[in-house]
Amino acid sequence: MTQLPGKSITDLTLVRLLPNMMTLGAICAGMTAIRFAMLDNYTTAVSLILLAAILDGLDGRVARMVGCDSQFGLELDSLGDFLNFGVAPAVIVYFWSLQDMGAFGWSTALAFAICCVLRLARFNVMARNPDAPGPCTHFTGVPAPAGAFLAMAPMFLAFAFVDRPALPPLLVCFYLLGVGLLMVSRVPTPSLKGLRIPQESRLAVAFGGLLLLLALIAFEWVTLLAMSTVYLMMVLRSFLTEWRKSSELE
Repeated sequence: MTQLPGKSITDLTLVRLLPNMMTLGAICAGMTAIRFAMLDNYTTAVSLILLAAILDGLDGRVARMVGCDSQFGLELDSLGDFLNFGVAPAVIVYFWSLQDMGAFGWSTALAFAICCVLRLARFNVMARNPDAPGPCTHFTGVPAPAGAFLAMAPMFLAFAFVDRPALPPLLVCFYLLGVGLLMVSRVPTPSLKGLRIPQESRLAVAFGGLLLLLALIAFEWVTLLAMSTVYLMMVLRSFLTEWRKSSELE
């Protein structure tokens, strides 16, 4: 067991172990999602990726709350992100749509996973830079969790509208490659880490969050599809803005 700096082994109570247990739980969810995809149970597989994303979003905050954030936890979280948001979505989309395309379909899944690990490696290097700024209002490139859900957006579409024709696998391939490229791009994408909500707006934001939660419960796939679409439009807008600025500089 890795000992935290300044803490004796007796200080590692269940509460202090909780963040790492949440990260391990997220990894278990990602692995189990792959298993359900292999069994053709794609709705459960996608739901488990959603569970992994929720646990991934909470483990760091819990670690800071209980005062047990450590380098070990950061490394474990990064490794879990690669599995949950790089490998698992690529495998799920592959079994759902790409396996009949042979080597090209599998190469597309591999390319997405590679883009994810490159994006995570770049993020880790930037985070360890002592001259790096604190929390800001944007990321560089699409973050791994967001990239995973963008990758599965064609599945949300199919689950929400079961009576429509299936998307062509070739189109899914190019879409998946496009999401992978957005992950390793330099396009600024929205970040909630540096967002500050004014006191007078907090009640409205909390009410909006409650409505979103209710929508996820009642209309899971439509809501996830709408969220993915809005986020993708924001990313594409940032991409066009950056491209326009670079063109003007030339």
